[in-house]
Amino acid sequence: MRIVVAAVGRLKQGPERDLAERYRKRAADAGRAVGLATIDIIEIRESRADSVERRMLEESIAIANVLPDRAVTVILDERGKSLSSATFAGQLQGWRAENRPVAAFIIGGADGLAASLRDKAGLTLAFGAATWPHQLVRIMLLEQIYRATTLLAGHPYHRA
Repeated sequence: MRIVVAAVGRLKQGPERDLAERYRKRAADAGRAVGLATIDIIEIRESRADSVERRMLEESIAIANVLPDRAVTVILDERGKSLSSATFAGQLQGWRAENRPVAAFIIGGADGLAASLRDKAGLTLAFGAATWPHQLVRIMLLEQIYRATTLLAGHPYHRA
């Protein structure tokens, strides 16, 4: 199974980008042992539209256009479900067992995502009730994917 992270906005050069790449690489390396093929990051340009609704729509359309066919989609949103790391790992393992070719994680921009895209999600995931900058959400997501791969592989990275 392939993992895609589609995120509105770019991580500029610096410590955030380095940390995100470190977790992406670790997850990709550890994921091979548990059937995860690749972890791809797709950055979506932020809309410059005048209205919030138009920005959300343009960014959501851009995301929808890059989502692979038959992907299970996961929206990152503070109103979503908070899953333990073990439950998250189990979710990935379940999708892989169902022969889902891709798990696509979607991180919207500052204004959020259009309802039309949110409504199509197979899962809406939250990292707590707080609102996080999308750059930090990307890092936290990649860390959780890495943690999930180590859990599935029986590696001692995760301590309950």
